[in-house]
Amino acid sequence: MNRIGHIMLSSASFLAIIVSCAKIDDVPVPGGKDQKQNIDFDIMVTREGKVVERARSGRMTKSLVEDNDNIATMDTDIPFGLVAIDYENGELLLDNAAVKSNGNGYTGSFDSYLWSASQKVTFSAYYPHVDALNYSSGFETYSIPYSVEETKAGPLVSKTVEKAVNQLNMIPLVFQHITNDIGYKICDVTPDPQLQGLIHLRKLVAHNVAQAGVFINDVLGNSGTWHRQGFYRQVVVFEGDAVVGVGSENEKFVGYDTLEDRLVDSHRFYSIPDEILIGKQYVEVIYDVDGFEIGGFKYEPLKDQVAKFMIYGLLPDNIFVYGKQYTFHIGLDLSKVFKEISFSASVSNWETSIYENNDDF
Repeated sequence: MNRIGHIMLSSASFLAIIVSCAKIDDVPVPGGKDQKQNIDFDIMVTREGKVVERARSGRMTKSLVEDNDNIATMDTDIPFGLVAIDYENGELLLDNAAVKSNGNGYTGSFDSYLWSASQKVTFSAYYPHVDALNYSSGFETYSIPYSVEETKAGPLVSKTVEKAVNQLNMIPLVFQHITNDIGYKICDVTPDPQLQGLIHLRKLVAHNVAQAGVFINDVLGNSGTWHRQGFYRQVVVFEGDAVVGVGSENEKFVGYDTLEDRLVDSHRFYSIPDEILIGKQYVEVIYDVDGFEIGGFKYEPLKDQVAKFMIYGLLPDNIFVYGKQYTFHIGLDLSKVFKEISFSASVSNWETSIYENNDDF
């Protein structure tokens, strides 16, 4: 089988949440050397070092950053969650605290906490915020339930940061994707020039896409694992009528109802990372063929031709790895009696950013 495939590299951009704190007062601790502090939180959203929005105590000011498609913004209707843990004493300090939007900014609506000045606190965060967050014994892990039916925004988890309270000047929380971003490219690879340019893509459907699971986040290890819940769905990626370009040099991304030159304009979707099984996950392509004449013979147009592409065998260890961007490449060849000759995948690191419409990456 010939393969049309290459590695697509993404830029190393990220979305960071910077949490700063300020000492309000000191309270003596009977019989102890440390003093307690009341801490208020200040939320700053940055991208690649540029301040985008800042909120404090209900007041929000927006910095002068040019608005363009490359600036990542959180969905203002969905808060992210913040966790703070003291492992030395086995205490959960911030329990699923929601950082909510306040107009165009983000404000942490937390209670005041009395923390020891030398106490070490580990912070972690996740997006979007969920109500049913569960902690394991010792608070070393927490579980994030996710279903695509509840929110189309693929969940993100931050790397953890640990600092002493008296050093809590700034805590950068960098979010990472924990789902997969999946999309497709397609082209006509028919070698005979007389048969080229006759294929019309009508529909493309991804079958048996994992849609629900629980992510067990290991806070100390900065890693996690997915526990899938056995729910699958079909995703109609494309439905329309688009002429398929000839040759790999004219391979295009599959959009909602058109073929696109740019990944950012294509129809990509989130998936729970899954194990690929023989005969389970596959892509169905439905296409038409224009009528043509060759060698003195006329061939009538063909409607609703179906090709199915199995995913098994395309990816290392037959596993989708979370935080990766997968682009599957489809080649159609009329000279092979309408049988596909190529189906391959390329994998790249996924930009850890959140976009308003959840479709641009």
